[in-house]
Amino acid sequence: MDWPVVNGSISGLPGVFGTKCGRCGGENHLSRDNVCQAGKGAYAPSGPGGPSEGSRETVAEVTLKDVALASGCSIATVSRVLAGTRPVGVETARTVREAAERLGYRPNHVARALRSRSTGTVGLVLPQITNPFFPSLVRELEHALHAEGRAVLLADCDDDPVTEAARIGAFLGRQVDALLLIPVDERRSREAVASAAAQVPLVLLDRGCGPGVADSVAVDNAAGMALVLDHLAATGRRRPCFVGAAGTASAAVERRAAYEAGAAALDPEAPGRVELGDFSVEWGRAAVDRVWPSRPDALICANDLIAAGALQRLRQLGADVPGEVAVTGFDDIPLAGLADPALTTVRQPVGELAAEAARLLSRRPSTTEPGPRRTVRLAPHLVVRASSAPAGASSAHRPGDLRA
Repeated sequence: MDWPVVNGSISGLPGVFGTKCGRCGGENHLSRDNVCQAGKGAYAPSGPGGPSEGSRETVAEVTLKDVALASGCSIATVSRVLAGTRPVGVETARTVREAAERLGYRPNHVARALRSRSTGTVGLVLPQITNPFFPSLVRELEHALHAEGRAVLLADCDDDPVTEAARIGAFLGRQVDALLLIPVDERRSREAVASAAAQVPLVLLDRGCGPGVADSVAVDNAAGMALVLDHLAATGRRRPCFVGAAGTASAAVERRAAYEAGAAALDPEAPGRVELGDFSVEWGRAAVDRVWPSRPDALICANDLIAAGALQRLRQLGADVPGEVAVTGFDDIPLAGLADPALTTVRQPVGELAAEAARLLSRRPSTTEPGPRRTVRLAPHLVVRASSAPAGASSAHRPGDLRA
């Protein structure tokens, strides 16, 4: 006959309840071939001699009580050890963890969330995961939040504010504890961001949505552009052109404004030499076709993807980089060092961005009393590579990777 299994024990089998497992010492379950079955249920014999061929094991969840029985500790002690909420003696902690590992215990995060009213999750909404800068930032964010016992849920909105608002709403519906967001657009993202920031702690990364909407952390874009302009002036460039992105994403706006404010020091007409498209390789190629007839001696690109496209098209046109024209980018994605020639660019402190975002989340008080919004700007670094050697230099003589 088949014996029903109840809570990992065999109902109706004499001698099972109140007996101890021969392997782990826990009660109310069996061992088979000296292997504890606490995490798998008990093997139910179909006859007097034990399990028959083809008998199946019933899987039951290992509980804190099972770990307590196996370790000889109280359920409260086991809970403290596994949750890490209070200090416990080293030997006791070791005994509990060994028992938990032996039994295959896995914490029930749903039950824990119901008790604590916290899911331990942070929702992260990105404009477009295909931009290589964002995966590097996601990696650092995941590391920073994991160290605090939090998990990251990721959503891509494909540069669409409507989709972005839907992704934010979906995360709130899943009861995330907090949100991290790189907004698609400073103006069109504002309503959804402000609404979410009134419900959970929220930090904006890399881009903003205007003052007072939410805590934010980003690189100092104006400082980064000033580094580029100073470098190009020092290398003899006098006819720069800015190739950026249209729209009101704050990073695009700030980098363009900083160029327009500082380029006049190189040439009074330079602030008017601006071409706008989007943050893509394709736009970088197209922009070269538009500006190359006027022969600028420097292309200042708003990010590295634009710069990579510009380098590719200039090479196709037979232009000498950096002899005829210097090219610079912004972000320092891995592609920048692999470009031909290697790309001079502004390096964002990605690790610092992630650490500061995690710190802002942890310091944000309850949403009933939101307190003042905080804005953090981090210092960038200029990484000088071969694409911006002094004017007149041959592309055959390329400087190394230097940081200014």
